[in-house]
This record gives sequence, C-alpha cells and structure tokens, in this order.
Amino acid sequence: MGGFFGTISKQDCVNDLFYGTDYNSHLGTKRAGLVTFDKESGFHRSIHSLERNYFRSRFEDELDQFKGHQGLGVISDTDPQPIIVNSHLGRYAVVTVAKINNLREIADELMQQRMHLSEMSANNINQTELVALLINMGDTFVEGINLVYQKIEGSCSMLILTEDGIIAARDFLGRTPIVIGQKQLHRLSPIGTDEFLQAYAVSSETTSFPNLDYKIVRDLGPGEIVRLRADGIEVMQKPFTRCQICSFLWVYYGFPASDYQGINTEFVRERNGRLMGEKDTGIEADLVCGIPDSGVGMALGYSEGKKVPYKRAVLKYTPTWPRSFTPGNQNRRDLVAKMKLIPNPAILKDQRIVFCDDSIVRGTQLRDNVRTFFENGAKEVHVRISCPPLVYGCPFIGFTSSKSDMELITRRIIKDFEGDDKKNLDKYAKTDSPEYQRMVNEIARRLGLTSVKFASIEDLVKSIGLPKEGVCTHCFDGSSYCHARHGEEWFT
Repeated sequence: MGGFFGTISKQDCVNDLFYGTDYNSHLGTKRAGLVTFDKESGFHRSIHSLERNYFRSRFEDELDQFKGHQGLGVISDTDPQPIIVNSHLGRYAVVTVAKINNLREIADELMQQRMHLSEMSANNINQTELVALLINMGDTFVEGINLVYQKIEGSCSMLILTEDGIIAARDFLGRTPIVIGQKQLHRLSPIGTDEFLQAYAVSSETTSFPNLDYKIVRDLGPGEIVRLRADGIEVMQKPFTRCQICSFLWVYYGFPASDYQGINTEFVRERNGRLMGEKDTGIEADLVCGIPDSGVGMALGYSEGKKVPYKRAVLKYTPTWPRSFTPGNQNRRDLVAKMKLIPNPAILKDQRIVFCDDSIVRGTQLRDNVRTFFENGAKEVHVRISCPPLVYGCPFIGFTSSKSDMELITRRIIKDFEGDDKKNLDKYAKTDSPEYQRMVNEIARRLGLTSVKFASIEDLVKSIGLPKEGVCTHCFDGSSYCHARHGEEWFT
C-alpha cells in the first residue's frame, strides 16, 4: 500500500519528519524517501530501497543534510518518490499513496500532447511523476489535483511540498486515509519572553502522532484539499459527499493504535472477534491464539466472546523478523513467512486450538503453518478469519503482491468447481449460500484444517461502525468498483 507523513512549523522539522515517517513503515517494503524545503538552500531529497534494510538504518546517517521547517516522507510499495518538479505552479515535491490501473493509457495520452515521462524504474512508469504531470496541466494546484481525480482509475492520495506550505489531498472516494495532527511548541523569543507556536503534521497513520506530541485534529474528507502552513490550515476544496474508505485498513494493514475516521483499529478487531466468538457454537476448543501480528486483536475478542482462554501457542521472532521483507522469489517469500513464526509445542500439545488470522489470500502460508501446528502436537486446528473470503481482486489498494485474481485461493477453487473462475462470483461471495459453504469447506480441506470460518460482511461492517455504503468492501462482494468521476458524480 504505502504511507506518508508531512510536517510544518516555525522550527526545524527534520526529527519529527524522520520519526513520523518511520511510523508508516508497516505499510510498505520497497522504497522510502524524504524531502525538506529550506528558504536558503531549497529542496533536499533522498530515496532509498527498503527491500533489504529498515527505514531508520537507511536514512539516519544523512539526517544532518536535511534542513528546513517543512518536509515530506513516504514509505512506498510502488515507485521511487518524492518527485521534485519545476512548473508554472512553482517548484514543488510530491508523494502519493496510489494505485493507478490506467497508467499506460494516461501516459500515452500525455505523450501525444508532447509531455514526457523521465522517471522510470525497471522500465515501468513512475506513477507519482504521472500524477505531477497531470497536476501541472491545471492553472492551480486545486485544478490539477481534480484532473488527477478525473483521469485515474483506482485511487490516489497525495502530499505536495511547496514553498508556501504543504498541500494534502485525499483520494476522491477517501479509500486511503489522511489525518491532520497539531502540537504546541515552546521557545524563547529574541527578547527573552515565552512564545507558544503551532506545528502541524499530516499522515496516513495516527500512530505517527503520540510520541511526537501531536494531537489529532481531524481526518480529511474524500476529495478534500487543504494547505497546511505553520500558522494554520486553509481549506482549498471542501470534501465530496460520498466516502468509501477501505475496510481492509481495520482488517490487516492498519497499525493497531491507529484511528481512521475516528475509529480505532484494535477496537474494531477485538469487537469483530468477540462477535464471531459469541456465534461460534459449533466447536469445542481448549485455547485461542492469534497469528501475529494482525490476528492478535481478533483472537483477544474471540477469546472473550467464546469464553475460551487466550494463549500464545505461536510467537513471532521479533529480534530478526520485526516485519516481513518481500523477496521477489515466491518460494523465498514462503520461507520468510515460515521463519518469522515459531510454534510453542508445550502449549500446542494435545490441544484443540482456534487460530485467528486477518485473511486468507493464496493460502500457502496458512497451509504451512497448520502443518507445523499438527507436527507440534495440536489435536485440532480451527481457523477463524476476521474478514469474508477474498473473492475479488482489489482495483484500488495494493494490499497484496498478487498480480492476478487467480492467485486467490477462492478463485482457483471456483475455477475447479465451475470451469471458469469468473462464474457465479456473486453466489460464492454471499455468506452461507450453498456455493459459499462449498467453497469454504474446500478451503478447509486444501489447507488441512479441522474447520475454517470467515467473518460475515455484515459483522465486519458492524464492527467498523460505519454505514455499509461508507466503506469499500469490493474485495469481498465486488460492490464498490468505480468508473465515473465527474464533480459530485465521481462514483457509480
């Protein structure tokens, strides 16, 4: 997916920028970048790969090179960024959290207008540069950002560092979050009196705020555009009326301490697990365990709802596996996933265990984990998943490395059943339909599970606490695909 962080004040911002960006590291594993602006020295930028190293280790030694009272940082799962641009709008830097499905079509259209793309990575178009080119086609930043909204199929949120503050623009349907934070700074004035100044931050994750003393001000609305200066916030475009924030924020890639739309991630996971535990009357279990990390919150709730003790039957080896790097080779990725989790035979032996996890994508990791649990003495292995089956590929958020819908275990099963992986998808996506139940039973068989159950879409939405139409559930039921983008009609 990716995440970003920006900050602006009347004091040096580099430390806040460095640590605030670091708190978005769980959102991406490919690249990271920092850029600052100083009135005397201008823009300073650095980009590094994260595929073999952590954010802090890549940037810490060069922090003294950054200067200024405002800056942006990005953790990217796509292209190298920030991009620095010279244009009729002035000089600026831009970072994006985006998935643009019609990248090539837009690029071809721009080429026909004699506009050229120079930032290429592995012969791929840099989508952040493409966003910048579209922005430059507007007479103002607001006009250019709206052109981005009109042209792209997918989603795009962005931060723009200008010589006159930071512009933040949230995706036109709000699929990815942007949250504003504020803190008070204290300093002595030149005449020795106390001065109290404001500093602002803007981030994908509210987790970035507490340790840097920022307090949440508010979320940007869908399509909203604001400019942050050291002395305040200017609304450049009011939010649109419809929001479809990605429900997978609360299921998987959101950090437990983060809030989106004012709703805490861990709270949603525990409530979702509690609902499932209360309803799950068909099995007897001796203990509940969460698959680290994103399955833990659900497991705590399930334990409470089912009235079964929570125990750590499998642990994540945090000294060397605090996060999952993503080797290009699939076999190596599978090995990485296995290496970071260590079963505890003393807890597993002769027990009927419910393991809670966030989702099943390919099923490879879970199948290997389940085999290990049985090898270490488990009597029964039941799996409970905090979201419905992933039946549709996501056209909006890159939350997996899947290149094709056929990488989803559900679609491979549907193809085996129907001879066509696209046939009767609506029936397989409907909770407790005959097709749904047949598919779920087959998932359990293929993965070697005693049983498997998925949260219903109704319970997931209830746990989040927003109206169904306010969250995107496309990957579960195919309901949210958006084509039309024009004014207040930027949705179907």
